[in-house]
Amino acid sequence: MRILRQSILVSLALVALVASAQTPRHPSQPEISTAIQPEAWQLFQLANRSRAQAKAAPLTWDAALAVAARRHCLRMAAEGLNIAHQYPGEPDVSERAKQAGARFSLIEENVAIAADPTAIHNAWMNSPHHRENLMNPDVDRVGIAVVAGRYGLYAVADYERAVPMLTQDEVEGKIAELLRSSGVNLLPDAAASRAACASDSGMPRSSSGPQPRFVLRWQGADLTDLQHALAVKIVSGQYRQAAIGSCPTQGQQGAFTAYRIAVLFY
Repeated sequence: MRILRQSILVSLALVALVASAQTPRHPSQPEISTAIQPEAWQLFQLANRSRAQAKAAPLTWDAALAVAARRHCLRMAAEGLNIAHQYPGEPDVSERAKQAGARFSLIEENVAIAADPTAIHNAWMNSPHHRENLMNPDVDRVGIAVVAGRYGLYAVADYERAVPMLTQDEVEGKIAELLRSSGVNLLPDAAASRAACASDSGMPRSSSGPQPRFVLRWQGADLTDLQHALAVKIVSGQYRQAAIGSCPTQGQQGAFTAYRIAVLFY
């Protein structure tokens, strides 16, 4: 039996265009760096202030997302009033974030032109789609970039639900904790379960020792809760022992981060 789980969402907000009345300026071309711009930091603080008022958890600054946001923001400034989430020859927001080093299971983006950070934030908060992205309780990190251009300040905010970078042992350890708390005894040898993980289907067979009675495979980013199918098998009481294996993901994951896991029940 093969179980595949993913939590993937790409939400691209409608463009918030707020015309600036200030004197046009030429777009700047600073080097991409991890230094936080004062205007970007102001937008970050305004976002967390609004989230706090709504009792949503605060966002954490993500340097990789900020790099991705700045690359796109520079492109927007070069395009003038034609602001968008993607231009010809440019990757989409998920691929831009991945190329910058971000790891995520959900990603969203807001863009705007306005006279100052307060006007940008107010524009996002007064646009249903942008507000939904900024206030989304399912995102926990943000990277923001602001570039001065011909028509005002160009802004990009990339929001994500971050996925930690874990080793094979760490992934297996996370699932092991959940199984132990459910009363399942774990077998120490992960060779068979790792081999089962790497296989697309079928029941693994051992040349020695007990034979597994059931195998459950899935891919996903959330390692904090048992998969429903896994929980059902445990509750059934048919299985007292299990072995856990992790391996590289299979199939098309795109830019999104996921882990692949197999559990052998005995």
